[in-house]
Amino acid sequence: MEWEPDRGLTVRMGLALALVAVLPVAFVYAFVFAANTVGVELLAWATDDPWNGRFYANPLVVVGAVAVGFLAQFVFGDSVALRSVDARRVGRENYPDLVARVDRLAQVAGAPTPRVAVSRSAVPNAFAVGARPSRATVVVTEGLLDALDDDELDAVLAHEIAHVRNRDVAVMSISYFLPSLTYLVAIAAFYVLKGVFYVGGGLDDVDGDGAKGVVVAIAVLVVSALVTLAISALFWLASFLLFRVLSQYREHAADRGAAAITGDPAALASALRVVDDEMSDAPDRDLREIDGGLEALYVAPVDTYQFGNDRELLSSDIFPATHPSTEERIERLGELAGEQA
Repeated sequence: MEWEPDRGLTVRMGLALALVAVLPVAFVYAFVFAANTVGVELLAWATDDPWNGRFYANPLVVVGAVAVGFLAQFVFGDSVALRSVDARRVGRENYPDLVARVDRLAQVAGAPTPRVAVSRSAVPNAFAVGARPSRATVVVTEGLLDALDDDELDAVLAHEIAHVRNRDVAVMSISYFLPSLTYLVAIAAFYVLKGVFYVGGGLDDVDGDGAKGVVVAIAVLVVSALVTLAISALFWLASFLLFRVLSQYREHAADRGAAAITGDPAALASALRVVDDEMSDAPDRDLREIDGGLEALYVAPVDTYQFGNDRELLSSDIFPATHPSTEERIERLGELAGEQA
């Protein structure tokens, strides 16, 4: 099969990058807006004096800070992802067959040869990370190496290499900046709330004006933390909706790419069946160990098996699936196989 550029994927990646750049700036200015509305009223209440000032964030400073954040994601994102799933980069000395397969398939695809890493997990799965195609890493679990035959393993590796060639792996890697940022801010707000309730337990030892001052301070901190949590949750949801919708489309594109690289769509369909069966039997604890917040990157979804039928309770309308269904992917691969016959 010939490799055909996917214009639909290119358009979606361009839109995703635009939103990835805009959303962190909007995140900062959402806090500025909150400070000039809720914050000003809160200060006026706490001090018993009107508050006439306004908070302001210099656009150049905000853009510069966001740029620094993206740079950090660019430099350290891959290492953080590998550590989150206990994966280590490997070479020809310890995984000669695996590295040789990746080298061969990358040459066939006309893609930069990615580095290879292996996770110790017994759950079969694989993903690729890398803010640049030339520095991408294909990660496989030990469970995947044990579960698949040679053709199936080639098909999964080709799927990940297709992500590298399509450059959507770079977009997905960078897209994790905003979820990471909102998560850190939300965690900070949570610990502020936790500290406030801890301190609040000692109010019985404070009398008079001192107690009043502590109550005011606690009220200010609680309201500020709750507003922070609300804004963080809103932007976390927006960012996850963004790249989850992209991730569904990119999986179909990578499936077509794998079929073009190997010339064997049936091998990938077979591999997806094996992974699907193995993961459905895996304990939740094992699934959580390989999740690491990277569920949208895997060749097969992790969250479907963690939540099972109860996943509908999370509302798939609000949290769209990270992947198209395995049945749909296998059906499309069958159509590709039919076209080759």
